[in-house]
Amino acid sequence: MTLYQIWRAVLVPLARVLYRIEIIGADQIPAGVGVILAPTHRSTVDIAAVAALTRRQVRFLAKDEIFSTRLGNKVFRSLGAIPVDRVGTDRGAIRSARAAIENGEVLGVFPEGTRRTGPEVADLSDGCAYLALKLSVSIIPIGIGGTDNIRPSGSRFIRFPKVVVVVGSPITTTTNSEIVRKSDLANLTTTLTRSLQDCFTEAERRAKS
Repeated sequence: MTLYQIWRAVLVPLARVLYRIEIIGADQIPAGVGVILAPTHRSTVDIAAVAALTRRQVRFLAKDEIFSTRLGNKVFRSLGAIPVDRVGTDRGAIRSARAAIENGEVLGVFPEGTRRTGPEVADLSDGCAYLALKLSVSIIPIGIGGTDNIRPSGSRFIRFPKVVVVVGSPITTTTNSEIVRKSDLANLTTTLTRSLQDCFTEAERRAKS
């Protein structure tokens, strides 16, 4: 077993029990082809929630700071994570992402860039859309509801709310050009924002019911 398989075998069942994870629309994720999963991000538990969607390894793009130590670099690379320099265009990350997609793997990209709070999906990083256009791959929007309440602002204690994951319809890309036009990038980011908002709103509604 790989380190990712061990990690998933332990943490996903634990998260399912602690947070009563409910998944809606997992069949939207195509089998056997490269794809980008684009979830909302309110808690570190979101990572386990995304991993619960598919038995395939999800190769998360992560900020390069967590790879800065020898141990961190070894562990996160063994988990399949891809380091990203969030300042500018990281060509190394693009090459790694391309290799993963061409190998039929699943990429996990948090388009909000970092953990957010509140009900609104806005000000997305255009990195997710850029990758999708550059690699000619579909994006699957994923709303994760309830994780905002695991440790609310000002709270000293962790809570165990119900978590709901809503998987939206694939957003396909039509460009086959290596050159990503600004207009295409802006349009795809807008489409992703709307789809993510719909998924997140529904996930939050179900998590509270």
